[in-house]
Amino acid sequence: MFDITMDGRTIAVEEGATLLDAARSAGIHIPTLCYLKNVSNIGSCRLCVVEVEGVSGLVSSCNTLAHPGMVVKTRSEAIDRARRTALQLIIAEHGLNSTQYCFSCTKNGSCELQDRCRELGVETSPFKITPASGEILDSNPFLTFNPSLCIRCQRCVGACNNAAGNHTLVSGKAGLRTTILAPFGRDWKSTNCESCGSCAAACPTGAITMKRRRAYRSWEIKKVRTTCPHCATGCQYDLIVKDGRIVDTEAADGPTNHGLLCVKGRSASFDFVQSDRRLKTPLIRSSVTGELEPASWDEALDLVARKFTELRDKFGGESLAAFACARSANEDIYMLQKMARTVFKTNNVDNCARVCHGPSVAGLQRTLGSGAMTNPISDICENAEVVVLVGSNPEEAHPVIGMQLRAAIRRGLKLIVVDPRDIGLAQSAQIHLKLRPGTNVAFANGIVRQLIHDGLIDQEFIRTRTEGFEDLKAMVEAYTPERVAEICRIDSRDLIAAARMYGEAKRAAIVYCLGVTEHSSGTEGVMALSNMAMVTGKYGRPGCGINPLRGQNNVQGACDMGASPGDMTGYQKIAQPGIVEKFEKAWGTELPRFKGLYATDCFPKMIEGAVKGLFIFGEDPVRTDPDTHHVIKALKNLDFLVVDDLFLTETAKYADVVLPGRSYAEKEGTFSNTERRVQRIRRAVTIEGTRADTDIFIDIMNRMGYPQPRLTPAEIMDEIASVTPSFAGISHARLDSPEVKGEGLQWPCTGKDHPGTPILHVGKFTRGLGRYSTAAYRESSELPDADYPLMLTTGRVLYHYNACAMTDKTEGINEISGHSFIEINTKDAANLGIENGDRVVVSSRRGRIESVAHVSGKTNAGETWMPFHFQDGNCNWLTKAALDNICSTPEYKVCAVKVEKAGAASAAALSA
Repeated sequence: MFDITMDGRTIAVEEGATLLDAARSAGIHIPTLCYLKNVSNIGSCRLCVVEVEGVSGLVSSCNTLAHPGMVVKTRSEAIDRARRTALQLIIAEHGLNSTQYCFSCTKNGSCELQDRCRELGVETSPFKITPASGEILDSNPFLTFNPSLCIRCQRCVGACNNAAGNHTLVSGKAGLRTTILAPFGRDWKSTNCESCGSCAAACPTGAITMKRRRAYRSWEIKKVRTTCPHCATGCQYDLIVKDGRIVDTEAADGPTNHGLLCVKGRSASFDFVQSDRRLKTPLIRSSVTGELEPASWDEALDLVARKFTELRDKFGGESLAAFACARSANEDIYMLQKMARTVFKTNNVDNCARVCHGPSVAGLQRTLGSGAMTNPISDICENAEVVVLVGSNPEEAHPVIGMQLRAAIRRGLKLIVVDPRDIGLAQSAQIHLKLRPGTNVAFANGIVRQLIHDGLIDQEFIRTRTEGFEDLKAMVEAYTPERVAEICRIDSRDLIAAARMYGEAKRAAIVYCLGVTEHSSGTEGVMALSNMAMVTGKYGRPGCGINPLRGQNNVQGACDMGASPGDMTGYQKIAQPGIVEKFEKAWGTELPRFKGLYATDCFPKMIEGAVKGLFIFGEDPVRTDPDTHHVIKALKNLDFLVVDDLFLTETAKYADVVLPGRSYAEKEGTFSNTERRVQRIRRAVTIEGTRADTDIFIDIMNRMGYPQPRLTPAEIMDEIASVTPSFAGISHARLDSPEVKGEGLQWPCTGKDHPGTPILHVGKFTRGLGRYSTAAYRESSELPDADYPLMLTTGRVLYHYNACAMTDKTEGINEISGHSFIEINTKDAANLGIENGDRVVVSSRRGRIESVAHVSGKTNAGETWMPFHFQDGNCNWLTKAALDNICSTPEYKVCAVKVEKAGAASAAALSA
């Protein structure tokens, strides 16, 4: 820190700060136009000029560094005159000699150029009007560029390159003029533009705008701060509401997104809320017609309560099950599992973490004592020297984290990608280990062996904070670089280099996702990665740890809230003495003690007839679970199925009763993001005919004999805090308070004055001593053979989310990415006579679908990849319900398939 003098005041300034930074820290206003913090500071607009004693001429404050002893003036007659002249030149370049045009501009009322003109008293320009010319580019479904309104501030270029890190939108030259080369013309699909809208958000005029902006003016709307309902990054934004309808979103400076949004958050997060396809009345399956027919809420809820009561009383609580929605609020999920335990009398309660991150919960609880991300997103992106990215494609599955990683790489972060595909970030990685799917345990064991042999382990950390190291050391000795290279089909030299890069870094983080967990050895894969961090002492410190990127927006919260057969809220184990008794006292009723079933274990029990009644809240297993034939057979065999959802999903079509619930935009509550951060959602609109999900559950509980008071979401969170030590300091009132400043609270938050816990395991692991895994590598449950010679793995694409329940209601999203495809290696395609774009038939031992071939080198020979979003070629008809032996997560990432050209496959089928 050092001092400067500004406008006669002494100001303490941090080293590296600009004069504009110093002014803002002291509350001194300097007008800006081309400047945008962390995005652009090119100083082209000249509105931020100031006088510096001893320096001739005026300097731009946005990019002039402060130095000790500087004497600065931010206001004077000369400064004001220079600013007005600069603004007059800008509006001449903007093509205006008056503000008349502004009234028809879509940005009228929220244009920064307009604001600066008012501030500096500029209404006309004495300079010749020389507007930029050029075609208006508006072929992109979401974005448009009008070059005649561009002031060449280049904030859009900075937003695309520096903030989003996409490097699609660039500046060019037309003579002496700077021009913006925007990718929104007729060939927009051939560019790498992600349609994230960062450029439009940065544009201070109406040059680049979101097309939705045409529907409203700033004085016609209200803004409702909420949390994105897609992935678990937890981006903050405002829903823009006009006349009771959501018309747009606007990014907020949240702790995880810092003003960024992806295409889904900005453009596909509310059309589904107001879709004509929304359910608005309960449906009951007619015993006469067999069809689902409209019913009153009383008729539907009476039937639900009566049927579940009959099944419970006749066959016991073991015959009932309930699946929670990992996209809904914590408060909803808490009440769902409370309903299941108090009136269904069952511990057969689960959520979709079972089919994605169950191994993270199970594996990290076993090794560390807490099954959650250890470090915040911003900490990883800002403080890590090395990131090991394993089975994770954040640019598509967690796009705003992907943007921040791209920015970190530009600043010098070293990246090791461990993934079977050539994902986008692999191009920026120092090392890409393109390993064979299903070999993560061998890879991690090989890394640990190399760390030990190279002396890159932390002996003191191992001695004082872990147990079982000698057993680990003995186990990994068999995983030589040569053996691991053979198993994983990688170069042994790359494995050694990766181990050394990770081990030598002072701060290195492991980040992983479903490419690690969705295997029959998923839990063992998670624990093997934990071994890497533990032997190097990379826990409990900034820029380190092991960090599962949770899939859906509230998968973390669904687990936190006790939607699990073995856990109550906050991972309080049912098997632990005193826990069930504690909840019996709090809830005033007797609770079941039998060991519950995971969701994936329920389906075989439905087929056997042991599970007879199922309540599904907001999940669509017919679309999302493996081996679709198996799922449908199980649902058909139920005595009674209830679905609470927004739409008549593929699963709801098999239900006896369908209840229309509410979306995130219609309710108060909280989500818990991937880094354990509890953040608010707030009601923006109301859809007539629907009911709050918590009210649905409360009504069923009362109808089944449990006197559950009607509680507001805030009151439900208070109840959660009262029974959950890790949530004891969390409440809606505190989350809304100036104290928290919109940052949310990261659990554990153990008291009303506790600040939350950004980094886990500081000084001590939750379980005491860290525990090593000694699991050996074992092959996936199904490998290619002569009949099915190719390996299939599945994943996400940028533009859609899971079963498309939300995203396919936005037409622009479907225009960009609306159909199934399968990635096939160039060599395999040549052998099969398949060309890029051909229709193909993909089959496994469980099913057969059609799709479109995308031929490239993204996958290795012998391997294929498909997204699981699209119903026109749903790969889950092919996937196998082989389950992890610890937590029953399915092996989505490996199954054996064959691929044939569609015409040839049809001919072969006919001849057979």
